[in-house]
Amino acid sequence: MMSAKNLRDSILQMAVEGKLVEQREEEGTAADLLASIREQRAQLVREKKAKPLKGGESVIWRDDDGHWFERRGKGGPVCIDDEIPFDIPDSWCWARLMSFSLILNGDRGKNYPSKSKLHDDAGIPFVSAVNIKNGTIDSSNLKYLDEQQYEALNAGKLMQSDILFCIRGSLGKCGVYPYEQGAIASSLVILRQMGSDVDANLVEKSYLLFLLASPLTFVQIRKMQNGTAQPNLSAAVLGDFLYPIPPFAEQKRIIEKTDEIKPFVDEYGRAHEQREQLDRELPIKLRKSILQAAVEGKLTEQSDDDEPASLLLAGIREKRAQLVREGKAKPVKGGESIIYRDDAGHWFERRGKSDPVCIDEEIPFDIPDSWCWARLGAVTTYVQRGKSPKYSSIEKYPVVAQKCNQWSGFSLEKAKFIDPTTLAAYDTERYLQDGDLLWNSTGLGTLGRMAVYQSEVNPYELAVADSHVTVIRTIVNWMSYRYLFFYFAGPSVQSTIESKSSGTTKQKELAVSTVLNYLVPVPPLAEQHRIVEKVDAVLNRVNELV
Repeated sequence: MMSAKNLRDSILQMAVEGKLVEQREEEGTAADLLASIREQRAQLVREKKAKPLKGGESVIWRDDDGHWFERRGKGGPVCIDDEIPFDIPDSWCWARLMSFSLILNGDRGKNYPSKSKLHDDAGIPFVSAVNIKNGTIDSSNLKYLDEQQYEALNAGKLMQSDILFCIRGSLGKCGVYPYEQGAIASSLVILRQMGSDVDANLVEKSYLLFLLASPLTFVQIRKMQNGTAQPNLSAAVLGDFLYPIPPFAEQKRIIEKTDEIKPFVDEYGRAHEQREQLDRELPIKLRKSILQAAVEGKLTEQSDDDEPASLLLAGIREKRAQLVREGKAKPVKGGESIIYRDDAGHWFERRGKSDPVCIDEEIPFDIPDSWCWARLGAVTTYVQRGKSPKYSSIEKYPVVAQKCNQWSGFSLEKAKFIDPTTLAAYDTERYLQDGDLLWNSTGLGTLGRMAVYQSEVNPYELAVADSHVTVIRTIVNWMSYRYLFFYFAGPSVQSTIESKSSGTTKQKELAVSTVLNYLVPVPPLAEQHRIVEKVDAVLNRVNELV
């Protein structure tokens, strides 16, 4: 689909090739128009209102064989076919910009004002490139000269309706000056119509603006710019730019036609922007919808052959009790959480020996009958923040920080390293294991971002997490870590991160107690694996499509 800019450029190109409106014999030729302009310049030179062109006037014509020639001043004709970028109608002619517009530099002498001497709020406008936006002058950040500074200038004084063109930095920006007085910075030149003080049909101002904004200008800029770190043109180089000139009446009809088309192009532009925004947002929204459907039991079918989640959770509680008896796990503070649904469909939770409490208001969405809700702490073996490390230049034991955990995946590319002598301060359970979920738990903008630890991308012996990352670990036959990842990466969790965090606006934090207390929809173990396979397949398909 063509972009709005490409459509505008295409229309501009059609216009400057004479393909947007028809030619009319009664409107004369551009050669006659340009001869009249040369007469006007000669008159201005005689009146000392303009300087003669360096090297003499440029006269361009096409011979009977269709070749283009140029003569400057008293020099002989030179074929310029290699400069002509495209064909134009017989009634048109090519001309140098200097041939139909006065090109005036700003003052570069001792009276040129420094930035420190400009005024912020009143006086005569002093215009620089930053003030030109979308063909107009933005007054919101103008600087000003006082009357004395303005009178001291020897060049660069503006008249109302002058065209300003940027020759340094943002090359090619142009705009019409709307005020009675003003002056320009050295990054600009003034393009002033000859005959602006006489009643003469020369080159229509809107058509000149049209030419300056056309792709033809920027093609010539790329060829002619001589800057390096800060690209720039000279006024002389700009004056040599070639432009196609139609008869005056046709210029007006071209502008009328483009004005007629402009609302449709603008509407197309808005539609194209909406389409592009949809194209950007659709994959994101689609992925969110897929993850949400997965954890609501809508992406896979439930099977009567699967052991219900309630039995899975009962088995987990038995195994946890065994681990506690063996000293391999600590008892859950406040007692084990047991969540169940009564015959009326309400969800209740009992902790330890306490009475059941209805938790319907905490349940974010419905799940299949064979599923169950559980606190994260009830289905994991380890949930803990990393330690604040003492860093070292010795690259032996990497530390997983927030920047290591991106939605695109886990990476140690930006990891720092702990002082090897401090490793003894880390319990072995703090060594990261394959399948550990690494949840960014502090910081604005990074809070809630999660990745899965993969030892295959760690070329070192081991890795640990820093204090801004919460490590979530479960056992393979308890919960699928990839299913948990899909749940925590999905919209039902990510959209509530801010509300569940604590701390100041600039330093939000997910407390370990909050993480442990997160409600997790638990499918039967076999269905968890089917969900992971289905999500992988669907997301791969989405990635292929986008």
